[in-house]
Amino acid sequence: MQQNPHTHAAPRGARRRLAGVTAALAAVVALSTLTGPGAHAADNPYERGPAPTTSSIEALRGPYSVADTRVSSLAVTGFGGGTIYYPTSTSDGTFGAVVIAPGFTAYQSSIAWLGPRLASQGFVVFTIDTLTTVDQPDSRGRQLLAALDYLTERSSVRGRIDSSRLGVMGHSMGGGGTLEAAKSRPSLQAAIPLTPWNLDKTWPEVSTPTLIVGADGDTIAPVASHSQPFYSSLPSTTDRAYLELNGATHFSPNTSNTTIAKYSISWLKRFIDNDTRYEQFLCPLPRPSLTIEEYRGNCPHGS
Repeated sequence: MQQNPHTHAAPRGARRRLAGVTAALAAVVALSTLTGPGAHAADNPYERGPAPTTSSIEALRGPYSVADTRVSSLAVTGFGGGTIYYPTSTSDGTFGAVVIAPGFTAYQSSIAWLGPRLASQGFVVFTIDTLTTVDQPDSRGRQLLAALDYLTERSSVRGRIDSSRLGVMGHSMGGGGTLEAAKSRPSLQAAIPLTPWNLDKTWPEVSTPTLIVGADGDTIAPVASHSQPFYSSLPSTTDRAYLELNGATHFSPNTSNTTIAKYSISWLKRFIDNDTRYEQFLCPLPRPSLTIEEYRGNCPHGS
């Protein structure tokens, strides 16, 4: 075959440049492969469990099997003992953890339903008793933190917990204590006060992502004098949301409640696990419905 007189071998320098371009293109292809849909978990090492759906976060139980262990008040200091609920699997590594405090005159049994429900979604959950049933919110805040410290430093499940990914929840005065704990420990990743009560109405010091849950029929901690001013006082720079339950009372968080569970799971996943797969349930803001009287928030989160 006759050689094309216009075809010449590329100079050595050009070949080196071509090799460099080829290598760069290969790197880009490799990077796009790593950052594709199948690599989401690699981007976020804290992601736990399958992709969520409305059904999965409203279910009574999530994808993880759960065990529990009782902690005697005689074995701890700074709070009144409690029950730890945790995923039995260790194949996914460590989990974030949440401590939950009950309300005035109440025991951990009043918020026990949240233990297995949240743990089955991939958290270690500690429902606690307080030192006395008449502890005020500032004391309950300190007890929430003491329980977190016990959970991460001394408990039998401490090896299952990532101590950098912690949150607090509480009902009534325990909800007021949740705000106190978030104020005292800004490193917390999430706070969820449930129909909270506190004489302190302003919380400009709180930087922890906070979801406040009020109830339209609450006569003990009316939303107009508790949940709403608490929410409004949070800094606009803080990731925050206010969920007001429709047809609910101060004691709605004391029994299994799908709306509380759905948005609590989404909030904890989004901010403790940094799992943006749950953003879809928080933004755009949920609209009023048979179970939601009102929802406020500052979407998009993390901005």
